Amino acid sequence: MNRLNNIILLVVFICTHAHSQQAYFVDGYHGGIYGHYPVKWKTQFIVDQLSKHPDWRICLEIEPETWDTVQIQTPGAYRQLKNVVVTKQVEFTNPTYAQPYCYNISGESIIRQFQYGIAKINKHFPGVTFTTYSVEEPCFTSCLPQILKLFGFKYAVLKCPNTCWGGYTNAYGGELVNWVGPDGTPILTVPRYACEKLEENSTWQTTAWCNEESYLNACRDAGIEHPVGMCFQDAGWKNGPWLGSGKNTKSNSVYVTWKDYFENISIGKTNDDWHFSQEDIRVNLMWGSQVLQRIAQEVRTSENKIIIAEKMSVIAHLANGYTCVQEDLDEAWRTLMLAQHHDSWIVPYNGLNKFGTWADQIKRWTDETNTVADKITAASIFSFDNDTINTEKAQGFVRVYNTLGTKRKELVTVELPQEYADFDLEVNDYRNKKVDYSIGKEGGKIRLLFEADVPPFGYSTYRIKQVKTGKRTVSGSEKIINEGEYVVENDMYKIVFDLSKGGIIKSLVAKKEENKEFAKQSGEYSIGELRGYFYDEGKFRSSTEAPAKLTVLRSNIQETKVKLEGKIASHPFVQIISIAQGEKRIDFDLTINWKKNVGIGEYKENSWRDNRRAYCDDRFKLSVLFPVNLHSPRIYKNAPFDVCESKLDDTFFNSWDQIKHNIILHWVDLAEQEGDYALALFADHTTSYSHGKDYPLGLTAQYSGNGLWGPDYKITGPLKMKYAIVPHRGKWDKAAIATKSDCWNEPLLCSYHSFAKLESRSLVDLKNTGYQVSAANIKDGKIILRLFNAEGDRKQHNITFDMPLSSIEEVDLNGRVIDRKTIKTRTGKSEISISMPRFGLKTFALNLN
Repeated sequence: MNRLNNIILLVVFICTHAHSQQAYFVDGYHGGIYGHYPVKWKTQFIVDQLSKHPDWRICLEIEPETWDTVQIQTPGAYRQLKNVVVTKQVEFTNPTYAQPYCYNISGESIIRQFQYGIAKINKHFPGVTFTTYSVEEPCFTSCLPQILKLFGFKYAVLKCPNTCWGGYTNAYGGELVNWVGPDGTPILTVPRYACEKLEENSTWQTTAWCNEESYLNACRDAGIEHPVGMCFQDAGWKNGPWLGSGKNTKSNSVYVTWKDYFENISIGKTNDDWHFSQEDIRVNLMWGSQVLQRIAQEVRTSENKIIIAEKMSVIAHLANGYTCVQEDLDEAWRTLMLAQHHDSWIVPYNGLNKFGTWADQIKRWTDETNTVADKITAASIFSFDNDTINTEKAQGFVRVYNTLGTKRKELVTVELPQEYADFDLEVNDYRNKKVDYSIGKEGGKIRLLFEADVPPFGYSTYRIKQVKTGKRTVSGSEKIINEGEYVVENDMYKIVFDLSKGGIIKSLVAKKEENKEFAKQSGEYSIGELRGYFYDEGKFRSSTEAPAKLTVLRSNIQETKVKLEGKIASHPFVQIISIAQGEKRIDFDLTINWKKNVGIGEYKENSWRDNRRAYCDDRFKLSVLFPVNLHSPRIYKNAPFDVCESKLDDTFFNSWDQIKHNIILHWVDLAEQEGDYALALFADHTTSYSHGKDYPLGLTAQYSGNGLWGPDYKITGPLKMKYAIVPHRGKWDKAAIATKSDCWNEPLLCSYHSFAKLESRSLVDLKNTGYQVSAANIKDGKIILRLFNAEGDRKQHNITFDMPLSSIEEVDLNGRVIDRKTIKTRTGKSEISISMPRFGLKTFALNLN
């Protein structure tokens, strides 16, 4: 009996062991018409290889716009592919329009990438569904579980084994994990296993890229029952099955699609909840290089402009029936999405078809987006013009527009006709209450400055009267200061500039924060100091080495603006610093007029294939430093639809296999762990920051030298960048840093009218929810409103609409109805009650009466 039992156990063990030996592999193609897709032969090649190898399975990550060209140039192969893609041999795994990295662009941009990409693919292949998100490059960000689920995806993959040049995700877990996003949404995911190491003697691969026995053995030792490898081949490669086929398939691997693997092969579920942090994405690009800096600024500008344009078109539609041309908006989004292509960020010097380099084309694309966005915004404002004749010649009107869902009280400036130059004025709000103002001359134009009080997602109107008290002189003069120190002061701050040390901020006292001194009074570094390692000289250079000149450009009750002129390693720089009445934000506008290309970084890069890299350690790049008087501070940083509390001791690394997440998307906040003070830093583009125990917060400004794939990332012109700081009390959410960042990126808009109705109107009021209006646009006659819980709790909150509504539907990102909301009507306005978790998203379709 015992012998029989032993035999049975041996048979069970052999069967189980044999089953566990089976390896799986996900093959496929990556690229597209802007990346790599040889149109003349590739589609027919794919069809032929699938027919020749019926057991082969592939996943496609092809830029959706590619199929427009394929349909025209190889119609026969296109028709054959239409029949193949609906079979079990093929799965589409990344439908984004231009395969963006995701972590470096706005959350709203990510949503549009999926929406436009899915629509394009479904236009060509109506039977295709989207189940698994998988990519060849590290196109990941922490909020993806929520976005993917709202698009109907069931699964995700965090591997990118054969193209990790720009980074990789942390190694974690076993066969499956529940990737949990910041809002709590989980999605069943194949991670980069804890045992999936970075490939030795490589700077772009993990061990999972070709199912070597060493990788599979490591998986089995880790208890992974169904080990799977992956390689999305470049579409420009003329390979069929990556591991061979039939009896010659490497490691006896079985080809699968990701959908098939999840649903028919894997263990199918897991209790391992991975609360994936943004810092689990270890990515690194040529931060600080001038070409990447300009690309990032161009993309950020276009992101802001198109969102503002959409929102303004909704405000104008509700106020006076204006409707923009949807085709114009679609084209503007298309060119912006193409500028967000991952290749534009990692290979900006590569040639792009016949259009020059990626960098050249991105400038053209974003210019096109900006032209359309500006046209829509201008048309929206123009629609407010009233044809009524102004019988009072000595008056005009200014309308101020707010595209955010929260009330704002900020300084605004508007150009006035020259007739206002010589008279004293009286400015009144819509209640006929007088408003303090200043008037100045800039570039020969008359500009009015005043503090506007504007309701949420709406507008407010101000009347300007000429007061007959005699002619006046418009201020436009400058005052030059050559003293060693100069004090700038208003109701919010007292700032002391040390001109003998390049204009650094010697003292920064926040009056509203109990006169807290934010400038560190001792140590090696100073606030506002420019510092970097000039490797040709073999030493660090600092802006403190040369004195600076300060010029007062504007000084009145509303605003103080000064210009600093100094030098960094003999290269002149100009910095404009502005503070405004009642405003916590301090604005900086930096220009460095480089005399020539100079090397800035840890050392002169010689081999781009080396694991050790000169362009990694940001302490050696030229940075703007912010040594602040805070006790044991930690970093919080925003990401698309997320805010991450950093767990890093420092941001320093100098090799490909030791990458740390050191990216500033819109802002980082340096906050005391045990105290109550903090300083937020805003940037006008995605770049890197530096910080460590004995090193201050630094904003990367310039790298110059050889880099990824060998090009010399030269200085080719002036450095131009804007940033801002917000000294404050309380954690980032209590201090509304996310909202303040939105205000910086979506400034109040102003327009002058000879006649306008003196009124103030809020169309969507989010009140004190902590929510943000991520997007508002018109589609198929409905207003699509997307809200993001950036700073609020998950309690029920009321949202108010000043518009005639017949119904409100909560919809997913495909437009399918999730819920129909109950509308309450109060004093002629509509109101709904909603709740969502912190970092949650909800989209509503508003049906107008």
